Amino acid sequence: MRARNLSTALLWAALAGSGQLLMSAPAQAQATRYELDPDHITVAFLVDHVGYAKVLGLFRSARGSYRFDEAGAALSEVRIEVETASVFTNQRKRDDHLKGPDFLNSGEFPKMVFTASSAKRTGDRTFEIGGQLELLGKSQPLTLQATWNKSAESPLGGPLRKPYVMGVSARGSFKRSAYGMTYAVSNGWVGDEVPLIIEFEAVRQ
Repeated sequence: MRARNLSTALLWAALAGSGQLLMSAPAQAQATRYELDPDHITVAFLVDHVGYAKVLGLFRSARGSYRFDEAGAALSEVRIEVETASVFTNQRKRDDHLKGPDFLNSGEFPKMVFTASSAKRTGDRTFEIGGQLELLGKSQPLTLQATWNKSAESPLGGPLRKPYVMGVSARGSFKRSAYGMTYAVSNGWVGDEVPLIIEFEAVRQ
């Protein structure tokens, strides 16, 4: 009798476990892949110049993707790649200097990469994304404060297809000296703290 009861208990446990697997599969499937629209992405930065004012720059080439469950507001598999040689500050001599070994060293390190596996929801449409920023061959923690602006079918799609678009604004900052980029930090000519300004639209796949 005891053996029969044990067998019955094991059977129910196995069925319960199967049920949990079946219930979790749809939840995972809801996390849809999004790709950043290369025509609607801005990765910009500010750097202090001798204390007088801040120089605004941007990277003209970037791409990326992530997964997002809109119903549960769950973010995963974030990856944003920036081409360091695409840096632009509206002054050619300065841009050439930024691409060189004193700063981005684009010849040896052509990409700057941000990755994250999850995010903490801080409000109805705000998130704290803790990830890693890889620059100059080094990886350091970077936290982005992000706002989910809007998700809807784009009115700008063609007559046969209206893409579903998600819009995001994100801000963060890092110290460039943490990556070994120390040019003009000690004398205060070029700021160490680099605020980031990120704006993008991403298309659901």
